[in-house]
Amino acid sequence: MSRKAVKKVEIKKFTIDCSAPVDDNVLDAASFAKFLEDKIKVGGKAGNLKDKVTISCDKSKISVNAEAPFSKRYLKYLSKKYLKREKLRDFLHVIAPNKSTYELRYFNVNSAEAEDEDE
Repeated sequence: MSRKAVKKVEIKKFTIDCSAPVDDNVLDAASFAKFLEDKIKVGGKAGNLKDKVTISCDKSKISVNAEAPFSKRYLKYLSKKYLKREKLRDFLHVIAPNKSTYELRYFNVNSAEAEDEDE
């Protein structure tokens, strides 16, 4: 008698923290979450999330729970794409403070100006 091996489904959890731009009313977290829902591809089709990917949004944090294989890098790509579409790419950038989180931060303009004056 042969038994089929039951595969355990690995769920990856990622967070996108956009608290700085949301607090300044520069970015709307709900529209960002909607953008991710529309653009994330599952099985080669955009907006085809089914049960494989779930996106939840609370005030300034967006949580993405996905079955493996799902790349954190893909979230960074989509985040940059959203910022470009909203014309915020010149002011915000996507940073990875830890293994499962991305953060939207403002470019530090003050330190860049100080460096220019020193030269």
